[in-house]
Amino acid sequence: MLRIIAHATLLAGALALGACGFADSRAPVPEFMRMKETEQPPPESAPDVKRVVREQIDVVFLTTSYPRAVHVAMPHREARGPGWTACVRAELTSATGTSLGAQTYIVTISGGKVVDRRRAEADDICGTETYEPI
Repeated sequence: MLRIIAHATLLAGALALGACGFADSRAPVPEFMRMKETEQPPPESAPDVKRVVREQIDVVFLTTSYPRAVHVAMPHREARGPGWTACVRAELTSATGTSLGAQTYIVTISGGKVVDRRRAEADDICGTETYEPI
């Protein structure tokens, strides 16, 4: 008798587990359990580079370098992100007070703010850009 109950229990368990697998493959998953698709933010419009650099000149250049004759180029969409890049050129002074001459930087602008800057290198496009004074 105990043997019959054990077999019946095992059979019922196997059927229950088999039915669950069958029901899961055909049952729709509730909305809250579905993986959400990552929504891409809409591309932002080109920033006003003149205004951004003018307002955040201390982010682009050290204040002790006394930037003068600041010029900017048109922005280009960032190749590896959602922001924009632009070339900025200015006459700078070294820490010892000697002139460094014209120095060119590439700034990354996102959300209307300068988020990164680096010195332009020979293989960058800054050498072929057209600059306008701010």
